[in-house]
Amino acid sequence: MMTWLCFVLLLLSIPSVSAMEMPGLPQFIDEMVVKHQFKRDELEQIFQRTQYRPAVINLISAPATIKPWPQYRAAFTNNKHISNGLKFWQNHITALQRAEKEYGVPQEIIVAVIGVETNYGRNTGKFNVLDTLTTLAFDYPRRADFFRNELEQYLLLAREQKIEPFKIQGSYAGAIGIPQFMPSSYRKHAVDFDNNGEINLFNDPEDSIGSVANYFKQYGWQSGEPVAVRAKLNEKAELNIKETHNMTAWAEIGVTPVTPTADLTSAWLLDFTVSDGKEFWLAFKNFQVIMLYNNNIFYAMSVYQLADALRNARIVN
Repeated sequence: MMTWLCFVLLLLSIPSVSAMEMPGLPQFIDEMVVKHQFKRDELEQIFQRTQYRPAVINLISAPATIKPWPQYRAAFTNNKHISNGLKFWQNHITALQRAEKEYGVPQEIIVAVIGVETNYGRNTGKFNVLDTLTTLAFDYPRRADFFRNELEQYLLLAREQKIEPFKIQGSYAGAIGIPQFMPSSYRKHAVDFDNNGEINLFNDPEDSIGSVANYFKQYGWQSGEPVAVRAKLNEKAELNIKETHNMTAWAEIGVTPVTPTADLTSAWLLDFTVSDGKEFWLAFKNFQVIMLYNNNIFYAMSVYQLADALRNARIVN
């Protein structure tokens, strides 16, 4: 059976072609010149060097997240990720403590996001971001508007940060740096957390820590509030999956949290298929905030469970 790595390498080996003739690209250049005062000849030179990459279309059309929950979870909540996370936490404890104090986001959540995204900065992506975003902007109709905006934001970011646009590598969706920010999030939410005069998410863990915390705060993270809690159902419970109720209403339906939770706290019910059946969770506002980072229930639960494992391991150690 072909492994995921072999599949990616095979796709990367597919010959690429120039992106300059892609439908819609000349109009995009026109807009960048008028809207942001880019020089036309410079943009044309950039896009003449930009390559259309069919590999990213194939990858984004069949993402690796399509896995059963136990396999997805095991990729992140494992001994290696916990061990690496504890080292990252210890190495950057001062920045993490300050981020928690300034933004209200728990240290373990910040560490877990970076762990799930890039294994604490070890795997930030091997795809040329300019090629990727150009390909997706003009040959992925389902989300063309989104990626067209991200291409615009990337060119603005490169100009602002004085970055050579051809040198940055990222994910097959165009996410970049230690926390895997899309270019629009980089421009909007990244911060110079170590106060050295520049914002650097490519190889600066402290800026990445502060930026993740700022992202969550800006999207409504509720300091001191829960993320999710295991739930138990009585035999007559109605399975209102993804409907939102407060704890009192859930109790009347027959769903109760395993650990005490404030009666007025709103949550929705999630179910996960595990080896011995179903596992139920009540998810709160902060769980939704994690999903704004990556709109995937498995992703958000992996972040939460890795964070929980890291916190518990740190207490023990």
